[in-house]
Amino acid sequence: MYYLDTNAPIIKFQKVLNNRIYVDKSLLIEKTNDMIGRDNCYVCITRPRRFGKTINVSMLGAYYTVGNDAQNLFKGLKIENSDSFKKHLNKHHVIYIDFSRMPDQCKGFDDYLTAIQVRLKRDMRDAFQVDIFEDDSIQEILNKVNENFIFLLDEWDSIFYEGFMSEEDKKNYLKFLKGLLKDQPYVELAFMTGVLPIAKYSAGSELNMFEEFSFLNDCKFEDFYGFGEEEVKELCKVHPKPSYEELKYWYDGYYKNDETSLFNPRSVSLALQNEYCKNYWTETGPMNEIANVVDHNVDEVREDIVKMVSGIPVEVELDGYGATQLELNSRDEILSAMVVYGFLSYHDHELRIPNRELMEKFEKVLKRESMGAIAEITKQSKAVLQATLAKDSDTVAQYLEAVHDHEIPFLKYNDENSLSYVVTLCYLYAREYYDIEREEKSGKGYVDYLFTPKKKQYPPIILELKYDKSAKDAIDQIYEKHYIDKVKDYQEVLLVSMNYDKHYECIIETYKAV
Repeated sequence: MYYLDTNAPIIKFQKVLNNRIYVDKSLLIEKTNDMIGRDNCYVCITRPRRFGKTINVSMLGAYYTVGNDAQNLFKGLKIENSDSFKKHLNKHHVIYIDFSRMPDQCKGFDDYLTAIQVRLKRDMRDAFQVDIFEDDSIQEILNKVNENFIFLLDEWDSIFYEGFMSEEDKKNYLKFLKGLLKDQPYVELAFMTGVLPIAKYSAGSELNMFEEFSFLNDCKFEDFYGFGEEEVKELCKVHPKPSYEELKYWYDGYYKNDETSLFNPRSVSLALQNEYCKNYWTETGPMNEIANVVDHNVDEVREDIVKMVSGIPVEVELDGYGATQLELNSRDEILSAMVVYGFLSYHDHELRIPNRELMEKFEKVLKRESMGAIAEITKQSKAVLQATLAKDSDTVAQYLEAVHDHEIPFLKYNDENSLSYVVTLCYLYAREYYDIEREEKSGKGYVDYLFTPKKKQYPPIILELKYDKSAKDAIDQIYEKHYIDKVKDYQEVLLVSMNYDKHYECIIETYKAV
């Protein structure tokens, strides 16, 4: 069998259970059990890649597929105590399709779709001995066998990324799914996953029977995708290295509807396995494609990126982003896509860069040649850091002054937020050696910028901004509000104050602990 009642899901889920790092998401089964055979049996879960979609589909397949004996597989998991656990355990015919698996010989969409159709027909013929005629459609054959099916469709949107897909191919693919699933009496449950939400902006959309659950709207399935705070804390009790605080800094930053945060599960798992935090998630995937889109829409989105790298959230109303919108032409489409792909978090109508892992990627985006004047400024950022460490305040002021010559429209220099954009660009190179936080809470106020060194040979830097005042006012504020307490474990701290009043003024001095 290719797709019908295969043992592939049970094999995959067993491997997941064998992992050193496992978080029990089995209560998802209780949710899906409640949907079987009802009007709301069409579910589309969209999440960024590596957020648990395939693991959960494998778990559902292991649980539902007739012919499997999965009772011991679920022993000790949360679902075992559910009233519906035994009612549906291995009692259903399951059609399990991983749409990301391409045929060996696939030159275009016709080859891709034909392979799926041929395999489904063979499965029905071999399992149910039905007569199949050459012109029979899949839905006609499924109706012939007079059985009900649970459809588990993983990575439904993967074909949209293939270069051979034309607009007509995309429409035909959606029509295929519509014919297979919509209003068909044999569908007990259709559980579909992917990265891209379905584009369903009119009542006539092919797949409008699906209820979609994405980062932008999910309050039903959100507990089952990503690791919650308490789940990560429990993992850290068994795997104490890296610490919970390190994991939070690197991989947290998404939000659930109850205001608690959500961690990237792939990165947390690898960090705990390797006992080391680094960028595990964004090295592959569509981040480069997003950056390429930004290249052609710089004027619309570059201010947003600089703001967020500066630590300033972007206020925006996002409605969503669909599978047929791979051509991103507007600011809202680009930002929506970034949320869908997991590169930005969206909470309370504000966009943020979620964590250290993603921040590294956006810092690289600012350096791309297509960013124009912004990239030119960042090229000078190494010299700005060197001048700062040398306490050459006049040179630092000159570099900041030179930013004006670039005439970047959104750098208006009329408040401290605008000045923070300048600091972000001018000190981009410093992020190689420092963890940089904006407005970090201290004892009696907020530090504008706190540079914490990654290696001990560099001094921490406290940077305070003023607009239309004086650099001395900024230095005085650092002392008066005890910002230095934030880095009290260091013997020396570099204090940097900046003021803009038609021209830049800079003071740099060293504080030495007594």
